[in-house]
Amino acid sequence: MKKLLYISVNSKPEDLSASKTVARKFINRFLEQNKDFKVEELDLYKEHIPRLEYKYFEKRNCIIKEEDAKQLNDKDRKEIQKIRDLCDQFVDTNVYVIAAPMWSLSFPAPLKEYIDCIMQDQKTITFDSGKPEGLLNDIDRTVVYIQSSGGHIPWILKPVMNKGVNYVENIIKFMGIKKFEELLVDGTGFTEQEKKEAIDKAEGKIDDIIHSMKY
Repeated sequence: MKKLLYISVNSKPEDLSASKTVARKFINRFLEQNKDFKVEELDLYKEHIPRLEYKYFEKRNCIIKEEDAKQLNDKDRKEIQKIRDLCDQFVDTNVYVIAAPMWSLSFPAPLKEYIDCIMQDQKTITFDSGKPEGLLNDIDRTVVYIQSSGGHIPWILKPVMNKGVNYVENIIKFMGIKKFEELLVDGTGFTEQEKKEAIDKAEGKIDDIIHSMKY
């Protein structure tokens, strides 16, 4: 069975978060059309994401071997195993849905900590050729990045203002995943009516994105 990994990055409950509301609508619509998928959910505000320590690595982007990890204390061994588990979960996925608000032209910090955990040599990238190359081009995969923001960003300013979207797209393609789709929930504003209109507009784009995905 194929897998969709839903990664949410917002401390708000789903009914108060525009990005998570649209993500749920997207996932439900996707599953209606793809019965052979199972869903795993990863809430980066509830899940423990290790902070990377130098002693966890034997070289750049390479977690130390299990035998070497035995020399560390209990806490560190558990952190290393958690990093391995997060990376393996990411590799063993066909479709990724990431829901995050725009914060300070980027995204909340837990997402960056998560990305650092999954950027692992011989898992998602390799340095075998002397330079980093992505390994996740082995099968068709798609990442859908759902971002909410309070204002309407003119298209001409998106390269400057949407630094979070740009970074996630770049790092995803760096790992070898070729298909990246953005679903922007712009203009959530200050009122419930503005938020509803932004959510409805984003929901109207869901089917087109699903039809363009590769998995």
